[in-house]
Amino acid sequence: MATATTIEDVQVILTQPGGSRLAVVKVLTSEPGLHGLGCATFTQRIHAVAAAVEHHLKPFLIGRDVSRIEEIWQMSMVHGYWRNGPVLNNAISGVDQALWDIKGKQASMPVYDLLGGKCREGANLYVHADGPTPEDVTNRVQEFLDEGYRYIRIQQGLYGGKANSVPRPEGSPEGAYFDPKAYRRDTLAMMEHVRSAVGPDVELLHDVHERLAPADAVLFAQDVEQFRLFFLEDLLAPEDLAWFERVRSQSSTPLAMGELFNHPLEWRTLIERRLVDFIRMHVSQMGGITPARKAADMAHGHGIRTAWHGPGDTSPVGHAANLHLDLWSPAFGVQEWYRPSELEYEMFPGLPEVRNGYLYANAQPGLGIDLDEKLARLHPVQDVVEKWTQARLPDGSPARP
Repeated sequence: MATATTIEDVQVILTQPGGSRLAVVKVLTSEPGLHGLGCATFTQRIHAVAAAVEHHLKPFLIGRDVSRIEEIWQMSMVHGYWRNGPVLNNAISGVDQALWDIKGKQASMPVYDLLGGKCREGANLYVHADGPTPEDVTNRVQEFLDEGYRYIRIQQGLYGGKANSVPRPEGSPEGAYFDPKAYRRDTLAMMEHVRSAVGPDVELLHDVHERLAPADAVLFAQDVEQFRLFFLEDLLAPEDLAWFERVRSQSSTPLAMGELFNHPLEWRTLIERRLVDFIRMHVSQMGGITPARKAADMAHGHGIRTAWHGPGDTSPVGHAANLHLDLWSPAFGVQEWYRPSELEYEMFPGLPEVRNGYLYANAQPGLGIDLDEKLARLHPVQDVVEKWTQARLPDGSPARP
């Protein structure tokens, strides 16, 4: 019997080549030169994830057979007894993606081939067109169309709309204030302007980002039907999932949901009841490639497509993992894309490339991406107190971000 290749060390590399703090897990093996990379980025709690890997997962994993990906995932999830939280899930994801990367290198195959082979050569992308006015948003959409993108998310201002000047109570604390009523009104006007300008063939998307009360969300889904969106994203908060029954019964607007999901029951319930059209979990937030491929298969069996979360606070390694799932899964719908900088392409050799609105993987084994650790160290993470998540309603009441 051949000697098993085992885990020799587990490292966490923190870096910040752009606006988001990134966490990449590196699993080193007993085979000289063989290692794997995985995304563990929970940018708002990056140090908690690093501590979970270093102090809890690493001692548990040293010496284990790298080929036993499923077993390692299952045991890692329950080893701390309490489970399905964002810190631990991201830590487990970093290891899980790294193990898939290793397995692909051992087999001299890309991960998409390990999963079952390609269903498509490239993944359709959607990008973000933001601006303070309908005219600015429309101009940004046209710029993306000229670059070859066909799916474009449109937003006026930050999540919840433009900062407003509604009078606040005296002594109100600082925060990211927004007015849900003004957001609904302004967004509908913006959508009408953009759709009139670009015509019916461009696929437009919009992210509510859980900024509406459930009853208002039902009405908003009805209001946007006329604009024929490709999908309406995160209409409700995870705590309000039961309201999707009401939305579904009163609106034909396609719905996408999932970036805040941690627990399988959150996506399983929506899939089983066919309450959404797209699942868009943050792959590291749900625990990595191992649970993501199962969710994709489940979605496919229920006529639901994938649109994995893909913002700047997914590391380039995570984007590579997303792409391998996209190329393989028959349930693929569209992939969110953040348009990485030249520095990120330099820091992460093998980062997937865009051509005419499609994202392409290379043919290298594993995830096909590496990390220049020396360059990463030149861009350490910067600790900040997030402001945009300190959302408040006009009267100062705390709100979901």
